[in-house]
Amino acid sequence: MSSSSSSAQLKRLKPLYQHVVNNFLVVMAAPLAVAAIVNAARVGPDELLRMARALRPVHVFLAAFVPAAAATLYLMLRPRPVYLVDYACFRTKPNCRVPFATFLEHAKLVTYVEGASIDERSVRFMTRLLERSGLGEETCLPPAHHFIPPYRNLEASRTEVEVVIFNAIDDLLAKTGISPAAIDILVVNCSLFAPIPSFTDMIINKYKMRSDIRNVHLSGMGCSAGLISVGLARNFLQVAPHGAHALVVSTETITPNYYVGKERAMLLPNCLFRMGGAAVLLSTSRAKARFRLSRVVRTLTGAQDSAYRCVFQEEDGEGHRGINLSKDLMTIAGDSLKANITAIGPLVLPASEQLLFALSFIARRVLNRRVKPYLPDFRMAFEHFCIHAGGRAVIDELQRSLGLSDEHVEASRMALHRFGNTSSSSVWYELAYIEAKGRMRPGDRVWMIGFGSGFKCNSAAWECISPARNADGPWADSICRYPVDIPEVLKH
Repeated sequence: MSSSSSSAQLKRLKPLYQHVVNNFLVVMAAPLAVAAIVNAARVGPDELLRMARALRPVHVFLAAFVPAAAATLYLMLRPRPVYLVDYACFRTKPNCRVPFATFLEHAKLVTYVEGASIDERSVRFMTRLLERSGLGEETCLPPAHHFIPPYRNLEASRTEVEVVIFNAIDDLLAKTGISPAAIDILVVNCSLFAPIPSFTDMIINKYKMRSDIRNVHLSGMGCSAGLISVGLARNFLQVAPHGAHALVVSTETITPNYYVGKERAMLLPNCLFRMGGAAVLLSTSRAKARFRLSRVVRTLTGAQDSAYRCVFQEEDGEGHRGINLSKDLMTIAGDSLKANITAIGPLVLPASEQLLFALSFIARRVLNRRVKPYLPDFRMAFEHFCIHAGGRAVIDELQRSLGLSDEHVEASRMALHRFGNTSSSSVWYELAYIEAKGRMRPGDRVWMIGFGSGFKCNSAAWECISPARNADGPWADSICRYPVDIPEVLKH
C-alpha cells in the first residue's frame, strides 16, 4: 500500500477517532447505564426497597453530605468568571493617512534636516520594506509626523495620546451606556511613552472617575502588553465586589519614536508602526456580556540573552534613539510560540489532540527524536484566530507553524493592511474585522496571540456569548472593500 493511500485512509479514520476519544465518558457510561437498568429490572422493586431499608442512616447522611460539601467548596474556591462587556477601537482620521508616496517623500525631505542621519540609501531600503510589508495606502501616522522635521516633543506626544485613547473610551462608554463613575479598575498599557502624570491619571482626570479606583499604567511590555493588561484586570476583578467593572486601554504612542538614523535594524519600526488604540470593558457580571474570558496564558523567554535583546530600545552610533529589531527575531518568536502552545494546549485542546501529542512526545523520547513531533490541530479548539499583526513575516510564520488556512489569518492580514502594526491593540482590530464580516456566532471560540519585547508570547482565549449586531466600529467605512488581494511585492 502506498504512503499516499495510507495517509488518505488515516484522514478518513481521524473523525471517528476524535469522536470516540472526545466522548470517552459517554461511550463508556452508556453501556454501564444500560447494564444497571437491566440489573435493576431483574431484581424487582421489592428487592430494591429491601436493600434501601437495610442502609444505615450514617451511610445515607454521608451519601448526601459529602457531594454537597464538595460542590459548595468548589463553588467557593473556583475563580470568578470574567466577561467582556464590549470593546471599541480608535477610528483613524483621513487627515492622518500616509500613502506610500507621502511616507517616502516625507522621509526624503527629512534627509535634509539638520541633525538627522537618514540618507538616500536608507530611503531606498524603507521603500523595499514598504513594498513587501503588507501595509495598504490608508494607514495613519500622528499629525506630529506630518511635519518636517517630525515633532517628537512632549506636548505633541500627549496630544496623540489624548486623541487616540479618549476617542476609543468615548466610543466604548457610548456603546455600553456605563458611567465613568461605575468603573472600579483601570489598566492602561503603552510601552514607549510614560509621562508624568501617567496615562491612568490623564483618564481619571478627563472622565472625573472615583478617587478609590484601582489603576495601573504598564510600560515597556511590548506589543503583547494588551493581553497582559487583560490578565491583570482579571486578577483585580477576582478580589473586587461581584459585578465590578474594569477598563483596559491599549495603545502605543508613535510621536516620540520616529527614528532619524540610518541603522537598518532600527528603520523597520518607522515602516510598520501606525496609530491605533483600543478600550475594553471587563466585568464579573454576565449582564450584557458579549464574550467570556476562558484563559490567559503568558510565557516569557527573557532569561535568554538573545531573546532579551531581540527587541531593544537603544541609541545608534550617532546618538539617535530607536528600536533595534534583531535578525533572529522570527526564530525567537517561534521558540516563544512553542512555549506558549505547550502551556495553553492542555487547557483548551480536546482529549483526542492531547492524546496524539502525548504519544508523539513519548515516541520521540523512546526513539531518540526520529519521530516527527505532532503539531496539535488548534482548529479543533478555536473557530477564530487573532494573531498580532506585527508584520507579514509574523503572520506567515504563525500560519505555517499552526497549520492555519488563509481564512483563519485573514483578519490579521487585513488589519495589517488597513491599519498597520498598531502594537498591543492590533488583536482588537482583528476581532472587530471578524465581527464586521458577520462570521462570529454564539459559542465560537477565539484565540488571541500577542508577541512582545522581553521576549514574550501571550495568549487569551474567549468564548462568544453575543456577536456584534452591526459592523459599526473601526471597519465601518471600509469593510465592504475587504478582503483585498495583497501581492508579495507592491509596485506603486
